[in-house]
Amino acid sequence: MYLLSSLVIKSLKTYKNEYLQNILAHNQVSLERKYFNSMNYRSSLIVALVLGVLAIGAFYPKVDAQEREGLILYATLSYLDQVHFRPMPIDDEFSKKVYDNYLSYIDPGKRYLTQQDLDLLKVHEYKLDDQATARTFEFFDLSLDLLDKAMVKSEEMFNEVIKMDFDFTKDETIELDAEKKQFAKDDVQLKEYWRKTIKYDIISRLNRKIEEQEELKDNKNKSDINPDLPESDFIEPVAEDDAEPKSREELIKESIEKTKESFDDWFDRMAKLRRSDRFESYLNAITHLYDPHSDYFNPKEKKDFDIRMGGKLEGIGARLSPDGDYTKVVSIVAGGPAWKGKELEVNDLIMAVTQKGEETLDITGMRLDDVVDKIRGKKGTVVILKTKKKDGSIVDIEIERDVVQIEETFAKSLLLNYTDVIDNIGYIKLPKFYSSFERKDGNSCSVDVAAEIEKLKDQNVNGIILDLRNNGGGSLRDVVDMSGLFIKSGPIVQVKSRMDPPQIQKDSDPEVRYDGPLLVLVNGYSASASEILAAALQDYDRAVIVGGNSTFGKGTVQRFFDLDRAIRGNDNLKPLGQVKLTLQKFFRINGGSTQLKGVVPDIILPDNLHYIDVGEKEYDLAMEWTEIEPVQYNQEIFTVDKKAQLKTLSEARVQSNEAFNQVLKNALRLKSNKDETQLPLNLEKFDAFFDAREAAADEFEGLFEKKILGLKASNMSVDMEKVNFDEASKETNDEWLKAVESDIYLEESLRIMKDMIGK
Repeated sequence: MYLLSSLVIKSLKTYKNEYLQNILAHNQVSLERKYFNSMNYRSSLIVALVLGVLAIGAFYPKVDAQEREGLILYATLSYLDQVHFRPMPIDDEFSKKVYDNYLSYIDPGKRYLTQQDLDLLKVHEYKLDDQATARTFEFFDLSLDLLDKAMVKSEEMFNEVIKMDFDFTKDETIELDAEKKQFAKDDVQLKEYWRKTIKYDIISRLNRKIEEQEELKDNKNKSDINPDLPESDFIEPVAEDDAEPKSREELIKESIEKTKESFDDWFDRMAKLRRSDRFESYLNAITHLYDPHSDYFNPKEKKDFDIRMGGKLEGIGARLSPDGDYTKVVSIVAGGPAWKGKELEVNDLIMAVTQKGEETLDITGMRLDDVVDKIRGKKGTVVILKTKKKDGSIVDIEIERDVVQIEETFAKSLLLNYTDVIDNIGYIKLPKFYSSFERKDGNSCSVDVAAEIEKLKDQNVNGIILDLRNNGGGSLRDVVDMSGLFIKSGPIVQVKSRMDPPQIQKDSDPEVRYDGPLLVLVNGYSASASEILAAALQDYDRAVIVGGNSTFGKGTVQRFFDLDRAIRGNDNLKPLGQVKLTLQKFFRINGGSTQLKGVVPDIILPDNLHYIDVGEKEYDLAMEWTEIEPVQYNQEIFTVDKKAQLKTLSEARVQSNEAFNQVLKNALRLKSNKDETQLPLNLEKFDAFFDAREAAADEFEGLFEKKILGLKASNMSVDMEKVNFDEASKETNDEWLKAVESDIYLEESLRIMKDMIGK
């Protein structure tokens, strides 16, 4: 099973929150036989690893059966050495990098450890290579001991500082970018860090409360001026206990109480971290040296990964979050078992879980991932949830588990008409290149997109827009098949391992599902498989690629390796988990790579990230850009032969388009905000700082929500039964139509399509 992993960014600097990882797979046996057919002895070992037939001499450790972490580390390092695209020697340089990586993972905000702690850890800075080879954990064990003590100490500091009298008139600042901060030199400085952190949290809350109170006064005055006008025409209804203005002292007290509540919850979550959680950070501090997309997955994480990729799971169909010691229902999946039962509701608190016929398990204080494990289960089995309702009543809710479809994952389509511009254009939205690798009846995005194309062809559309914005990638098998929907046959992408010639992935199906005008819409978060499709269609001149400065720039291929297969025996310590490793790069058919550089659209439209670097290049240890020989390719289905003219016409429209000019202004504002990381802790200056920011932001409020005059999006009649399935489905569809009809990028894409086909 081969895979591509790709990104959905929450924070470009925070590990594991930086990317949606997506997997690609071919028919395992046939592809592996074809791919590895001509390899030498070393590559034959890779074949053995892929097929799970392990060479005893290379992969048979003699270790104590109790050392599970040692087994995991050994197997991970062995796979890294044998199959990773960019192996590295286990030496002092390796040790130094692991040391730095690990520190950034365990204390990214520099809230726990001091320089005194680091001095104790620094003894091991150049010894981690030796410890890794010997499968010993002196450094890791010491870090856990120091972290445990540091957390206790930090919580004590917090409880002392929160009781202080804060001076909100004092001129001082806080640095919010942890990378610009140094670790505290001692406990005195660490306590000062905490003082500023807590003061910032309090002052942020206080500032919001003061603003809310001002709004309350303003709206009360409006109601007094217009007594016959309902209050709801001005503002949302105000809670009764907030109806009367409060004194500054009361607002400060409330802010402090909320800050304490928030940090108490945070310390509680930190206290629930297990040794295994820290160990996974240590492992990933190692795997990420090789590249940002190589990761260790414990068995639970691998299961979640497959669910995200497949778009379906077996369970009750509810999304959960921690709420103090309980687990709260935050949403119900439309069409799922919980939704059909109508008993479980949003904001219900789950107190206990019972597998029907077994004893009840109290989940009070249990970690969320453990709770989810207890609630999920095979189709047809029954789970009973003891829940506390909003009215305080306690009820037992019995739910029969079933397959839950996560509909927002799947491809869907619309018809677009733009008055006096262009009519009857098909629009396909593809959120990700999904594929269910574990089941024969799993979802396939290429099959689904082909079906959407057929529906649009039945409507005699004049062109199709394929929207890959924010599509983090996924199945390579599907992206090759999907590219083939638009050409007769030919190469789509080249895939190269570290030691062997490039392997050309081809569309061998001569059938063309769609032979008309095609436009592909991308942005800076279109990654991996999205980039393969965009690059192939661009190289073939089969489509016009439209979007931001470039796509994400992830041009590497990953595969999962089961660590259990690398270790014989030791069954009492298994499962050990899996590692997702980069073993190949992919290249365009023109020989270039999408790695780092991404795909530069034929027509660039400004977006909010126009002046901010995003993507693969933000990773310090990302693989370099390279190129190989191109392959022969051609197609005669539909050729975009006037890209320069299309670009010129679009640029002229964008320059005179007020909305896009606003986007560029907003992009400059966001760049300035990103660069400004020191904030005042004087309340008056804090208010002025954020008032200025809010005033600047107000200019762009609703920029992407204004209905575009003349643009109409509509469902096809064949889809209406699904759209009208229930109220939740109708509401979701209405919101989608509204968003499409307000999308300035789709508006310009329709104008480009008009220029392309001359209508």
